[in-house]
Amino acid sequence: MQRREFTLLGAASAAGLLPFGARAQDLPARKTLTIVVGFAAGGAADTAARIIGKKLAENTGFTVVIDNKAGAGGNIAHQYTATGPADGSVLLFGSVGPLAIAPHLMKLPYDPVKDLAPVTMGVNFPNVLVVHAGLKIKTFAEFIDYARKNPGKLDYASTGAGSASHLAGELLNDMAKIDTLHVPYKGGAPALQDLLGGRVAAYYSTLSTAQPHIESGKLIPLASTGPKRIPQLPNIPTIAESGFPGYSATNWYAFVASAKVPRPVLERWNQELVKVLKSPEVVAELNQHGMPPQPGTRDELGAEIARESATWGRVIRERKITVE
Repeated sequence: MQRREFTLLGAASAAGLLPFGARAQDLPARKTLTIVVGFAAGGAADTAARIIGKKLAENTGFTVVIDNKAGAGGNIAHQYTATGPADGSVLLFGSVGPLAIAPHLMKLPYDPVKDLAPVTMGVNFPNVLVVHAGLKIKTFAEFIDYARKNPGKLDYASTGAGSASHLAGELLNDMAKIDTLHVPYKGGAPALQDLLGGRVAAYYSTLSTAQPHIESGKLIPLASTGPKRIPQLPNIPTIAESGFPGYSATNWYAFVASAKVPRPVLERWNQELVKVLKSPEVVAELNQHGMPPQPGTRDELGAEIARESATWGRVIRERKITVE
């Protein structure tokens, strides 16, 4: 578990720094906010949470603590938040896996819909399908052709069973009628290590993870998994425009809280977070990491989680995906 705090000088008088209209009843009186992240420091979720948390501290005068509760694909952090403090002093930077995928794969000790309340979407971004340079596959079309001619022989890494990178591959298997082999890892670091070592052929990676190795020529980007091309890779097509219209498998991280937190507190944190996510410096920094912000209302996030849950639930049932 790793924690880091962001605060302002003179935090003892932080009440005077709160935006106009703040009231004790709609923000925690202790002036401390913990943002729980379900993954280790250094990954995409942690990076985005720290960028957002720093600006949130500047805007509100709160001490913002980033608390990394890694493990079980993010489910440990989600369970902690669902059953933890309900005064609004804890927010979770939740992810697509535990919120929309895991409920269809396993019995959870919490209900993402009943026990967690939406606050706002944070960032929403595509993965990029990369292959080891030694594979001699240069384009997405060549990848599909090779997979069709060699069923079951082309493997791809993921950050774990039920993760976004796992389901991205299963969705392509379903739509392209191919049989690529899923190889789960306990996180992005070991997956990337084996990809770079040539022990696995492909990986649906975050851009921030893959980019240095794309630039060095060790990895070849073939396609992105979102509805639009990645600005940093303008010449790399999307899977949707490469013969599979409708394909979309994005990574997203959203702010949620215990469902027991009073509605006025949830609404207030929505306002503060949307303000942060729209600030030019935060937008620029998140975009630099390939994670564009997508702030919105609480209802919009709730609807997005429901849509994603329906999509991945169907894929899991039709592909008969299970976790061991």
